[in-house]
Amino acid sequence: MSGEQDRRSDAVAQSIGSMISVTIDSPNLDIGPQWDDLIQRASSNVFMNPAALMAACETNFAEIKMLLAWEEDAGQRKLVGVWALQLRKVAPFWPAVLEALPYNYAFLSSPVVDPAFTNEVIPAFFAAIEKNPLLPKVVSLKSLDAECPSYPAMLKALAGRGIQPLMLCESARPYVTREFGVKRSGSTRKKLRQDWNRLSALGTVDVVNDRTLAGAQQAFETFLALEKASWKGARGTALLSDSQDAAFVRRLFQSLAARQNASVALLRVDGEAIAAQVLMYCGTTAYTWKTAFSAKYGKYSPGVLLIDKITDELFAGPETSAINSCAAEGSFMAQLWAGRRTMVDLLVDIGSGKSLGYRMEAGRQLGYQRLRGLREWLRSRPWAPPPKKLSMASPQ
Repeated sequence: MSGEQDRRSDAVAQSIGSMISVTIDSPNLDIGPQWDDLIQRASSNVFMNPAALMAACETNFAEIKMLLAWEEDAGQRKLVGVWALQLRKVAPFWPAVLEALPYNYAFLSSPVVDPAFTNEVIPAFFAAIEKNPLLPKVVSLKSLDAECPSYPAMLKALAGRGIQPLMLCESARPYVTREFGVKRSGSTRKKLRQDWNRLSALGTVDVVNDRTLAGAQQAFETFLALEKASWKGARGTALLSDSQDAAFVRRLFQSLAARQNASVALLRVDGEAIAAQVLMYCGTTAYTWKTAFSAKYGKYSPGVLLIDKITDELFAGPETSAINSCAAEGSFMAQLWAGRRTMVDLLVDIGSGKSLGYRMEAGRQLGYQRLRGLREWLRSRPWAPPPKKLSMASPQ
C-alpha cells in the first residue's frame, strides 16, 4: 500500500466522541518522542515500538499498518494509543487478514494504550478498521495479554457490536515481577547452585550485559553464532539459516539497541561466551526474547543460570519491575518463575456478519490446532518413541 493510499485512509478513520481520533499509516519514526511519552503511562509491548516496526518495513519483512489514537484537545494532539497490525495472506488466493502480531518473532499482540483512555481508544481502533476500505475486516489476535486493561475493553467493544470472538486457545506464560514470582527455594534452586559451583570450577564465571550500542551489537552477533552452532542450526531453524530472517533481526536489534531498548546478556567462562540471552525493554518491562547456549556446556544448564542471574540483576535496578518471558508455559523459565500471565488467541470479524474470509481463516486455525493436538497425543502414547528431553538449558 502506497504512502498516498495511507494518507487517504487517514480521512476515513473514525472519531469516537469529540476527543479521540485514529489515523492509519505505515510505520515511521516521526512519533518517537510521543511513543516515549506514551509508554511511561501505558501498558507495555516492545514489539509495537515504532523503531521495531520500521525495521520490519525497511527490510520488507512484513507489511504493517500502524493505528495511532490521538486525544484532540484545544488544537493539541496527544498520542494515547498504538496498535500495529500485519497484512497477511497464507496463500495467493486466500483472503487477507489482519494479524495483530505485527511481524514474525513478535510475541505479544496487545495494543499500547493510555489507561485513562482505554474505553475510548479500543472502540476507535475497531471503528477505524471497519471504515477503512483498504483493510481486511478479519483480525487474528494471537498472543494477546488477557490481563492487560485493553483486553476487557476489547470484549466490551466487540459485544457492543454484537460480535462474539472465536476463542482459539488460552495459555499461561511465565512472567515475573519484582514483588512476586521468583522461586527462591526448592529442587530447581538447589540444582542451580550446584551447576554454578561446578561451572565455577572450570574457570572465572561472570555475566555481562553491555547496554552500549557497539557492545550490544557485538553481543548479538555472539548470540547468532551460538544459535547457529546449536541444534537449531542443524535443523535449519536458526535465525542465520534464512537470509531474510537474519537481515530483519539484525535491523530490529540495532534499531532497538540504538534507543537503549535492547541488549544481550552473556554468561562467560574465562571470557568465552557459553550462553546468550537477548533482552528487549519497554517502559518498566523487560522481555527475554531469544536464548542460545553452547552444547559443550549443556550439562551445566547455562541458559537457566543466565536467566536466573539476569533476573536478579534487572530487579536490582530501578528501571525494571516485570519480566515477560515471551515463552510457552512448558519452557524452562516456568521452572524458575512462579508467576504466570494469561494469554489468549482470538479471531474476530469486524465487518457485518461472518464473512467467507472469516470462515476460511477460522477453519484453517482450528484445523492447525487439532493437528498439533493430535501430534502431542501421539507423542504421549506408550508405543511412541520418547521425544527429545527438554533440557533446562534449552533455548527459545
